[in-house]
Amino acid sequence: MDDWRKNLIEGATAIGALLGNGRRVAVLGIRPESHADKPAHAIPKFLKDHGFTVLPVPTHGEHGSILGEPVFKSVKDVPGELDVVDVFLRPEDINAHVDDLLAKKPRAVWFQKGIRNDAAAERLARAGIQVVQDHCMMVEWRTHHPHG
Repeated sequence: MDDWRKNLIEGATAIGALLGNGRRVAVLGIRPESHADKPAHAIPKFLKDHGFTVLPVPTHGEHGSILGEPVFKSVKDVPGELDVVDVFLRPEDINAHVDDLLAKKPRAVWFQKGIRNDAAAERLARAGIQVVQDHCMMVEWRTHHPHG
């Protein structure tokens, strides 16, 4: 059964639909304001500025808050349902977080531009979680909301 492959989201229409339905976004690997020039801060800030609830899950030992939201130690510690987990990690670092992602069971997991981990994507997809790989959430949002 290759049904799980339908959870690997690639086409523009499917990505647009996913963005349209996702408002609560946990950001795994988010960077704090001191790294404002880094995509792992600038992109979550853009999402927050455009109406997303951004829930920070930093992986570099940050404490306190980022973008005005309290930080969480792991994705599974984030309360409530999650629409998307936006991932800013090196591909080889994703494997350590897959069990947490499976435990939390967000609707989708999104690997940012330049990030691919087919083994992790397959595990998530087989669990019924939609996966986007190697796409920038900010770029895709702008593509689907040209006047937003």
